[in-house]
Amino acid sequence: MDLNYVKKLVKLLSESAVDEIEIEEDGKKIRIAKNAVPASLPSMAPPPVPAAAVSGAIPYAPGGPAGAAAPPPEHHLHEIKSPIVGTFYRAPAPDAAPFVQVGSVIQPGTVLCIVEAMKLMNEIEGDVAGTIAKIMVENGQPVEYDQTLFLVEKS
Repeated sequence: MDLNYVKKLVKLLSESAVDEIEIEEDGKKIRIAKNAVPASLPSMAPPPVPAAAVSGAIPYAPGGPAGAAAPPPEHHLHEIKSPIVGTFYRAPAPDAAPFVQVGSVIQPGTVLCIVEAMKLMNEIEGDVAGTIAKIMVENGQPVEYDQTLFLVEKS
């Protein structure tokens, strides 16, 4: 799928009243949505369009609705945000267990996930002690700079 074509779709979506577009071309499917609720994904497969290549892109989740905007956080929860643009992975390998799950107790320095950027795997660590209250991003989903990845209930 042509990157310029995808960029045009993202721009059209952002300038219109339409909430989502889904297109299938040559056996490849892309779904672009705004203001959708994230869905759980078991797959570790990366999305077809890297977030770094599409500036301002709305996150794409294969086979399910995309989480374009995070709901406003509750006041007692601490946000852990992405320091970079890339692809979010919950586990170190497709067949490995996730680093953390909802209810996991973490300390500062606990590895929470990996954000892949330009073929480099960047471990994202917790910066507070607490319990994972919510995972805001689905596995294999592109993330933007400063996007909330986890909500942590501080201990």
